[in-house]
Formats: sequence, structure tokens, C-alpha cells
Amino acid sequence: MTGSDLAAVVRKPESEATIAALREEGVYDVARSVRERDDDTVELPVTEPPAETAVLDVVEQVAPERRLPDLAAHLRERGWSDDEIERAPSSWAVIGSVVLVTFEDGPDAEAADRDGEDGIDRAEVGEALLDLHGEADTVLANEGVSGEHREPSVSVVAGEGDTETVHAEHGTRYALDLAQVMFSPGNKAERARMGEIASPGERVFDMFAGIGYFTLPMARAGAEVTATERNPEAFRYLVENAMLNDVAERVSAFRADCREVAVEPEADRVVMGYYEAHEYLDAALAALRPGGTVHLHEATPEDLLWDRPVSRLREAADERDREVEVLDRRKVKSHSEGVWHVVVDARIE
Repeated sequence: MTGSDLAAVVRKPESEATIAALREEGVYDVARSVRERDDDTVELPVTEPPAETAVLDVVEQVAPERRLPDLAAHLRERGWSDDEIERAPSSWAVIGSVVLVTFEDGPDAEAADRDGEDGIDRAEVGEALLDLHGEADTVLANEGVSGEHREPSVSVVAGEGDTETVHAEHGTRYALDLAQVMFSPGNKAERARMGEIASPGERVFDMFAGIGYFTLPMARAGAEVTATERNPEAFRYLVENAMLNDVAERVSAFRADCREVAVEPEADRVVMGYYEAHEYLDAALAALRPGGTVHLHEATPEDLLWDRPVSRLREAADERDREVEVLDRRKVKSHSEGVWHVVVDARIE
């Protein structure tokens, strides 16, 4: 079947994961809206019949609903001026069925009218984002993270208000509650990369596993992963996600401080996906076999790239009479003004 107005028919509970798969396949049509077909199914717009993504049927839509191209167009249709649109959020992410948006004007603007000086109408922005992203049903404002377990603070802006969802990327599914645990869309490429470099039978120690950000793609690649996580909510999702992705037999999950878990036999690879991970380098090297690889994450000021993370690795290795060979170093994303989230890969002999 060919045509410009094709749609893939899928069951409603599978729509978010299927949209992610269609996007990865390159056939999802962002110019049209998702449309309800009946009580059980929806029509997802596609540019051509999917070859890699499983769907119930492919149909040709009659009078499809065209989607406005961006948030500015949706706000303009609602009567917003160019000055008001200029103050609208410029940053958001679609995580499963939830849009997580960052407002620049702070939480006090929530009750402000869009014509006032104190902020913009968050609810109207939320409705516009729901129109823009037809697969989503809830919009949350990101109010930051705090506490020992880096717990997120969010508020419902628009939609159903369901903060629990299943997010899919590169074939991995992450169940999570965005009001309980954090999820960084900016780490997407790094999550995919770790799945690509892992090999079947490789022993991996994921010291700060969270909900399985790196554990899941590596286990899906065939690695045997020891994963530790202290946050009880994140740990619950870690275990659930191992089952959701059919890798529970390759994931040994511990709700514990990573320094208190004995890794036997020693790991071929240690993942340190936490900004202050350098404080745990001694435990990481104790768990790593000679010739193994460590992936050290850090939030590093621009003027300290790459000296600080590399020197921290060398100092920790020197204390154990071990040698460091830097294999790679990457900027993952901007952490804050003048500070980068970076990763250094190193072989420790």
C-alpha cells in the first residue's frame, strides 16, 4: 500500500512504544495527528507501511487531521502575541505518554495570567503541547531535583495527570514514575552507546543503576550485569524493567550502597553513571579485573576539561599500583552554564 495519508493501527496501551519504534524506523509522520479509531485502537500516521515495527493493520485515512508544526504555531492559533511566544518554554521532552517541560519563569508563575508581568499561562502552554504531541496525555512542569536520592519535583500542568508511564528508546522499555524518579532525555545517546559496546557474556558492574538506564541496554546486548541502587522507588522500577525487557536472568539487582556489594568474579566493565562518581573510584577499581574498562561520569567545568576527570582516574589507579589507558572521552550534554556532563572511558591494567 502506498499513499501520503497512511496510518498504522495499534492497540491503545501499545501506542507510545509503537510511536517510538516508528520514529526510529523513520516512518512516523509528524505532520498529522494521532487519531482514535475505536475504544481499543488508535491510528498512528506513517509515511509508508512499517517494515520493522509490528502493527495490527495499515489503513489509508480519510480527511486526516493536520498537525501544526511547532509550539509557537499552536500558541499563535490561541491568540498569543510574538512577545508572549518569546517567553514560552523552549525546552521539553516527551517521555512515554508524558511531556516534561521546563519553565524559565519559576513556579510562582503558575497562577499568573499570560498577559501579566509575572509569567505565562502554564495550563494553556500545556494544552498546546498536548496538541503538538498527540501521543501524550499529561504535561508536567519540571521543578528540579533534590535530596540524597536526587528525587524530582514536578507539577501537573495539563492533561490526565498520570505521572507513571513506559518510555521506549532503541528497543529498550523503561517503566517509571516521573514524580518519583528522574529520567534524563539528554543521556539517550549514551544509553544507546552502552548497549552497543556491551558483548554477550561480559560481566558488568553498574554502580548507580537507577531504573536501569545503562543496565537494561547492556543486558539486552547479552551482558551479565550486577546493578546496585539505593533509592527504593528507582530500585523497584529497576527490577520491574528487567522483567519488562526479558533480561531478569542477566541482571543481579541489589538495593544497597555500591561500596557494600562484592562483585565476584571481577567485572570486565564498570559503569559509574553519577556526577560525583569519582568519590567511589576505589570501590570501582576493586571490582574491576586487570585490563577491564571503567566509564567515569562527571560534571566538569569547561576550564577543567579533561584534566580533572582523567587525573582523578590516574590518582585512584596509582593508589592500587595500576595503570590507566584513556580510550575515549565525550561530552554527553550541558549540565549547567559552563559545566559539561562528560564521560571518560579508560582501560585499567
